[in-house]
Amino acid sequence: MITSTKNPRIVEARKLTQRKYRLEQNRFLVEGLQLLDMAVQAATRPQARVKPLELFYSEALFTGETAPRLLKQLTQAGAEAIPVAPPVLDTLSERDTSQGLAATFSLSDLEWSLDELELTLSPNQSALDSEDKRSQASLDDAAPLFASDASSAHSTSASALLLVLDKLQDPGNLGTLIRTADAVGVRAIILLEPCVDPFDPKTVRGTMGSLFIVPFARTKNAAEALSRLTQSGYRLVGADGQHGEPPWQSEVLVGSVALILGNEARGLSPGLRPHLQDYVRLPLRGQAESLNVSVAGGVLMYEWLRVNEEE
Repeated sequence: MITSTKNPRIVEARKLTQRKYRLEQNRFLVEGLQLLDMAVQAATRPQARVKPLELFYSEALFTGETAPRLLKQLTQAGAEAIPVAPPVLDTLSERDTSQGLAATFSLSDLEWSLDELELTLSPNQSALDSEDKRSQASLDDAAPLFASDASSAHSTSASALLLVLDKLQDPGNLGTLIRTADAVGVRAIILLEPCVDPFDPKTVRGTMGSLFIVPFARTKNAAEALSRLTQSGYRLVGADGQHGEPPWQSEVLVGSVALILGNEARGLSPGLRPHLQDYVRLPLRGQAESLNVSVAGGVLMYEWLRVNEEE
C-alpha cells in the first residue's frame, strides 16, 4: 500500500491536472463512481478504445457495493490495481470526500482521427462495432465519411447528427455538450482547434462519463473537415443569433445535419461561413443578449431529435 503523498507514482498522477503533463504522460485521471462506471461500460464493448492503466483505490473509503464492483471490473479490463492510504487518495481527488477510486486512462487511444471515423462510422455500423465489420468497411470504397444514411448505436432514424465545435474555450461548456450529445444520440463530435482540452478535469467531470461513449476528433483544418462532411451528405448548419430562422419555423434541422456551434465570445469563425449551407437561431425575448453555447447547443440538438425521431 502506498502511504506517502510523495510517492513518485502519486506525484506523477497529481500532475495530470495540467495539460502539458497529460500530453507528456499520454494519460488522464478520472474519479467519481458514475464516470468510472461509464468507462467500464465502454471498455467492455467489442473493439473498445477505452484502456484503463492504473487504478488507485482505498477500501477504507468504500461505501456500498459500487466501488468494489468497479475495482473488480476495471482490474479485469486491464487496470493495475494500486492500494493507497485514504490521505493519499484524497490528494488525487478534487471532491470534498473521495469515493475510494481514481483511475488513469490512455489519452491517445480514446481520441479518434477523421480517417478513423470515416472507417468506423460507415454504413450499418456503430462506433464500437466488431472487427469483422470494420474490416469489411475498409474494403468498401464507397463508404462515405460518417455515413449519414446509416443506422448506428447512436441513431434513432435514417438521419444522423454530428456536432462541430468551433474553438470552444470553456471546459464546462465542452463537458456539458458532450454529455448532451450522448443523450441525444449524436454520431460524433469534431473539435476545431484551438479548442479547450477534452481531457481537462472540468471537462471530464462535465461529461459525466459520456467522454468514453461519443467518438470525437480534433482538427486544425476546418475547411477540409467541413468539405468532407458535405460530400458525405450532411447539411452544414451554423448556430448564429443574427442569421437564419428559429428551427421550429423552418426545416433546417430535418435530415442528416452537422450542427456547428461557435466560440463563446466570438461566435462562428468567419472562415467557416463560406462552407455553411444554412443557419439557425434561437429567439431572445427578454433582455439577455445571448445564450450560453452549451444551453443553445442542447436546445438545438433536442430539436433535431424531435423533428427526426421515428415514432
